[in-house]
Amino acid sequence: MEKLPLAEQMAQFEQRCRALALRMTPQRLEIFRLLAGEAGHPTAEQLHQRLLAQMPTLSLDTVYRTLATLVTHGLVRRVVTAESQARFEVALSEHHHLICRRCHKIVDCCWPQLDSAALPLPADWGRLDCCTLTGYGLCRACQQAETPAVAPPEALKPP
Repeated sequence: MEKLPLAEQMAQFEQRCRALALRMTPQRLEIFRLLAGEAGHPTAEQLHQRLLAQMPTLSLDTVYRTLATLVTHGLVRRVVTAESQARFEVALSEHHHLICRRCHKIVDCCWPQLDSAALPLPADWGRLDCCTLTGYGLCRACQQAETPAVAPPEALKPP
């Protein structure tokens, strides 16, 4: 999945905020800028810690309220995880997530076959706007760390 250049993401963000009549506060701009430049899926607490150096009066409550506003308007996506802390990302395109149960790393993945599949919805259900899959397992690094070391041959074992 390719990300747009940060300047282009910021321009689109400002345009969408104007269209939604959302004020362009310094907090909104910096929270979105940080998320747009992120490779991962940070928590509100992580975003707050990263922004404190440049915005020392920024409260954690402001970060939470700003993220809630951006999520409500579809500018940021809350990544659903099994852990209690919400994770966030810029909502650029529909995609799915793979989450490591040990280190909690989240990786984006595209699955066009799933996206185009007809889902078996009950006839009286209504309209489905979005469907994402979250897969849980062990990332390669955690899986390799779990693999026991190969025992040395008998000739190399200490007496």
